[in-house]
Amino acid sequence: MTAHPLPVVLFGAFDRHNFGDMLFAHVAARLLTDRRVRFAGLAARDLRAQGGHRVEVLRQMHERAVDLLHVGGEILACDAWEAAVMLQSPDDAQKVIASQQHDRSGWAQRVLATSERVPYVVSKNELPCAARVMFNAVGGVALDVREAALRDEVIAKLAHTDDISVRDLHTQALLARSGIDARLAPDCALLVAELFGDVIRERANAQALATLREAAPNGYLAVQFSADFGDDATLARLAAQLDRTADAHRLAIVLFRAGAAPWHDDLSCLERTAAQMHAPCVQVFRSLNIWDICALIAHSRGYLGSSLHGRIVAMAYGLPRINLLRDEDFARPCKQTAFAQTWEDADAPIAVRVSEIASGIDAAMSVDIEGLKQTAARLVMLCRSAFQTTVSHLSR
Repeated sequence: MTAHPLPVVLFGAFDRHNFGDMLFAHVAARLLTDRRVRFAGLAARDLRAQGGHRVEVLRQMHERAVDLLHVGGEILACDAWEAAVMLQSPDDAQKVIASQQHDRSGWAQRVLATSERVPYVVSKNELPCAARVMFNAVGGVALDVREAALRDEVIAKLAHTDDISVRDLHTQALLARSGIDARLAPDCALLVAELFGDVIRERANAQALATLREAAPNGYLAVQFSADFGDDATLARLAAQLDRTADAHRLAIVLFRAGAAPWHDDLSCLERTAAQMHAPCVQVFRSLNIWDICALIAHSRGYLGSSLHGRIVAMAYGLPRINLLRDEDFARPCKQTAFAQTWEDADAPIAVRVSEIASGIDAAMSVDIEGLKQTAARLVMLCRSAFQTTVSHLSR
């Protein structure tokens, strides 16, 4: 390596509040301690109050030369409309969705200042100062059902990248059919316990979480679900299933959010669920700080939720886990099942519908804890090795 290696621009969807994307930037920066790093997204944001970073606009950077590392996430199938909406406040997003029925593409182009269909996938042509362009453990499970023009743009960009790894077998197979040879690598958030254990322990001992833990002497189940579970009937079924789980395992239930960006989680859904429950201890955890969320999961008895990264943090800590999915998510691969089927042991519980929560938690809690710890250790080793392969493609 030269005495003055190129800066590495860490690029991803950590320009909005989403648990996993915000963790990627931390993990990648920690693993690149010998390089100067900058954090870039599609919009300038300051998420430091929530444990994130101060983020620059990638396409406004004017460095002489950099290496560009896409840090992870389901970016291969995220189109410009979705990306632009998720950068809005929740209130503004609802107004935009209602008012832009006929010009979504044009509106997204104006907001993002780019005509790219897949703006979180960047090539050297778009960023001429990039000496190397790499993708680390990205996903694109839904790429095959997106419009042909979007797929073609993704494949064209990936064909000229310096290195690419993907985080699930389904995405790997989709890309292979288009001639893209992508390595398989675990999601880098699996390193969160190893790299940031001290930070997470400190947050666990802070007053809010310490008080919560004291109120649940037998432990608690960490529960999260996205806003699309938020109709009254679904929340009623969800509350009843969680009551059964709390009774069967003598657990408190703690409801939390893993993302506050549009199309993520809604605090009111958690509050409405809690209000319908009869279990002795039900709490709504309000913090959106990603280290508080990590601490909440790390000190739980297990995790249930729709968030992939809720599962991944539970995996990192060797805890029981199972994803909560909508009926339509069982009809075709989704990122949660694709990831779990790639990296979990063959007999591991993967996902349940709302009506199956109680039995699903029974199954998750019956898995041997020592086996879960071994899975965590195995994936940490694989993740470190895969990231080192990515790093080997940086400019020297």
